[in-house]
Amino acid sequence: MAEDADVIVVGGGLAGLVAATEIADAGKRVIVLDQEGEQSLGGQAFWSFGGLFLVDSPEQRRLGIKDSCDLALQDWMGTAGFDRDEDHWPRKWAEAYVAFAAGEKRDWLRAMGHRIFPIVGWAERGGYDAMGHGNSVPRFHVTWGTGPGIVEPFERRAREAAKTGRLVFKFRHRVDALDVTNGVVGGVHGAILEPTSVERGKSSSRKVVGDFSLRAQAVIVASGGIGGNHDLVRQNWPKRLGEPPKFMISGVPEHVDGRMIGITEAAGARLINRDRMWHYVEGIQNWNPIWPRHGIRILPGPSSLWFDATGKRLPAPLFPGSDTLGQLHYIMSTGHDYSWFILTQSIIKKEFALSGSEQNPDLTGKSWRMTIKRATNKGAPAPVEAFKQHGADFIVRDKLGDLVDAMNKLAGNDLLKFDAIKAQIEARDREISNPFVKDAQVMNLHNARRYIGDKLIRTARPHRILDSAHGPLIAVKLNILTRKTLGGFETDLDSRVFGNDHQIIRGLYAAGEAAGFGGGGVHGYRSLEGTFLGGCLFSGRNAGRAAARAAG
Repeated sequence: MAEDADVIVVGGGLAGLVAATEIADAGKRVIVLDQEGEQSLGGQAFWSFGGLFLVDSPEQRRLGIKDSCDLALQDWMGTAGFDRDEDHWPRKWAEAYVAFAAGEKRDWLRAMGHRIFPIVGWAERGGYDAMGHGNSVPRFHVTWGTGPGIVEPFERRAREAAKTGRLVFKFRHRVDALDVTNGVVGGVHGAILEPTSVERGKSSSRKVVGDFSLRAQAVIVASGGIGGNHDLVRQNWPKRLGEPPKFMISGVPEHVDGRMIGITEAAGARLINRDRMWHYVEGIQNWNPIWPRHGIRILPGPSSLWFDATGKRLPAPLFPGSDTLGQLHYIMSTGHDYSWFILTQSIIKKEFALSGSEQNPDLTGKSWRMTIKRATNKGAPAPVEAFKQHGADFIVRDKLGDLVDAMNKLAGNDLLKFDAIKAQIEARDREISNPFVKDAQVMNLHNARRYIGDKLIRTARPHRILDSAHGPLIAVKLNILTRKTLGGFETDLDSRVFGNDHQIIRGLYAAGEAAGFGGGGVHGYRSLEGTFLGGCLFSGRNAGRAAARAAG
């Protein structure tokens, strides 16, 4: 049978777009399939904050940050904690990716028109020893234009290739199976879904109006993860993190359902590290939701006091922005699936950012005028103030006693004791006026303010929580927010997928989250942040280039 294309890419998210554009640039014919409509092109990346992990960048150097490939690899390995036989390829991907982030990544993107906000963020700061988890220095580079800004260069390239006929989009094409003949993947077949005009991110119809079958020399699976499928998240939940949460909210649309992962596994692909996942603990329910159970992550600065559901401060070094999975493990060990921030208006004004392109209209819209207002406004950024006013998880009171009463009412219990909360806040407040302290979170705050980027836009001036001049008091109920799959299909550095017999499956490639962002789990157990979009870029590029070469 004649082939319909040289390569078929399943998934129109960032990894799929990168792979497809590389194939088209190599002069090959590529078909991009996606079960959603054209309005959802770019997938989850569109909704992201646009953070990228870069090493020894000009932006870092201008801010006095001393970084190196060796330091970044030390941080990556200490964070990943590779300890399994199946971590052979993930480890090789990690080494290659850190070299990419320290090498051509920035220039490659810049040549396509990509630009970076000049202040580098400091995510996942750890707090253990030098070989443990966390970024030793700030490395979180925000795309100027956030998620849409990272998607745009590849969407533009893809649409240019479509005009020449080298690339064909087939939206509303849901793959139901890979076609395997004599151990070689040679195409896909599935169902055509009825056209949809729903807004990007909203749930679309699954009504079938036809079927299709397509052939190619290679198939790249770039279908994303499982974060929108809570049943699958709970099914894969690792015992080391305790029982899965009874209540979770979604950081990704409903169509991030893991369906294609199951289909590819059924074709013989080897899925590894399925119990490794990345979920946030600072999730808040979206007061203006786009998809079901829509949640937003708070990107907190270092000053908010963090209490578990029983009213105890989280132990060192589980401070805001330090160790996401360490915090998740601790919170689930309490027997509850939520926790609390207590803070002031001064803190929320300076330190609260919300993840997501739609929550950052200044950066997304590339407006310097709006962005500068973050530092000069009397209030918090407008999206944060909207959550403070309308969000179900926010409580604002002038007095601590009233705040604690309202927190108990919102939680539906009486676990929080006013005297215990007051004593812990007062103890912290006694430390805040001294440059030399024993409170580890206050030490962390002082350390953050030594970095000019944090001092300018991410940390409030140290003050007592109970100082009414910085009020009102604010409490935020924090929920578990599903997000990323860290495991995936085992691949070599050319993104070729291994079968269960540990042999390469000819004609099959995987990229992005479906491949654990490379190798079947390039992050290991934890992420340094800014690495998910970057993983889509790197694995998509490798997959596209390798598939194009193999197509002859």
